[in-house]
Amino acid sequence: MTFFKRTVKTVPIDRKTVLVRADYNVPLDTKGAISDDLRIQASLPTLRYLLEHQCKVVVMSHLGRPEGRDESLSLAPIAERLEELLNVPVMFVEDAIGDTVVQAVKRAPKNTIVLLENLRFYP
Repeated sequence: MTFFKRTVKTVPIDRKTVLVRADYNVPLDTKGAISDDLRIQASLPTLRYLLEHQCKVVVMSHLGRPEGRDESLSLAPIAERLEELLNVPVMFVEDAIGDTVVQAVKRAPKNTIVLLENLRFYP
């Protein structure tokens, strides 16, 4: 029996809003700076592909194991690093649930990356 695995390259995605679950659980140094961005770089081919197809890309991830909001584990530095690597603006939303997120995604233009705050801030 063979299975057909769907990927972003096998489904019609042009000009769609796409939700990406990325693994940005990267190591941080004592000052909170990213010390190894390998996991961020691993997501770049997918993000570039989606941007090439004029998608609105909503990215969600986690960092660390907080038990509620912990600003030292915010994904804001990830947004900055993504901007540097992709050379495109990344809209960082300081929330991951609720109307703030819905409105931010609605306002975002096509060909944009929207990074949501750390999912583990919401246990």
